[in-house]
Amino acid sequence: MLSSLAIVGYAVTPYVTASLADLAADHVGLAEDYLSQPLPVVVAFYAHVISGGIVLLLSPVQFVGALRARTPRLHRWIGRLILVGVAVAGVSALVIAPFSPAGLSGLFGFGMMAALWLGTASAAYRAIRRREVPSHQAWMIRNFALTYSAVTLRVWMGLLIFAQVPFGGFEFDSAFSNAYSVVPFLGWIPNLIVAELIIRRRGLPALRLVSDTTPIRAVQP
Repeated sequence: MLSSLAIVGYAVTPYVTASLADLAADHVGLAEDYLSQPLPVVVAFYAHVISGGIVLLLSPVQFVGALRARTPRLHRWIGRLILVGVAVAGVSALVIAPFSPAGLSGLFGFGMMAALWLGTASAAYRAIRRREVPSHQAWMIRNFALTYSAVTLRVWMGLLIFAQVPFGGFEFDSAFSNAYSVVPFLGWIPNLIVAELIIRRRGLPALRLVSDTTPIRAVQP
């Protein structure tokens, strides 16, 4: 919860307190990369940053068991806000992914993450509509694992940049580019693996990579 709040303050606040041009002049975040893009892409970029920030801020609250037990109505309303936020952030992510400074890695890495983000949110919604609470919980854990990539992506960036220092001839811009070419996948795939382990440990419905093909033996009369 604290790390999510920190990233919202660090990565989202600048875009709602200053213009994209001012941020680009100060080399803040991805402002330089999206300043020169067509207006629809810039709008999608802002939609992704703001709605994604809201989802990142609200999602940890949903895992507080006491809150779910004492104020179920609040839990439901926050859940609706999260689903709307994921819908906006996910669709806008698909729009801006082709313009990612990470190139093809960003297109496929962030594009796949956005598709899975939308898919897990949809599955969680369908599950709760059928009143399948355990399945809903499992899908929301997966969904938050993808949301939390906003945090882990930045952690990986720092680690990967620092890991290049001992090799000599260190140049920050080059090290940043090298790291950023990997994090479109590294930012969320380990998260999903950890999420699936948590789901299995809690006894919630887990994904099955291989279906059960054990033959059924006929019972003799």
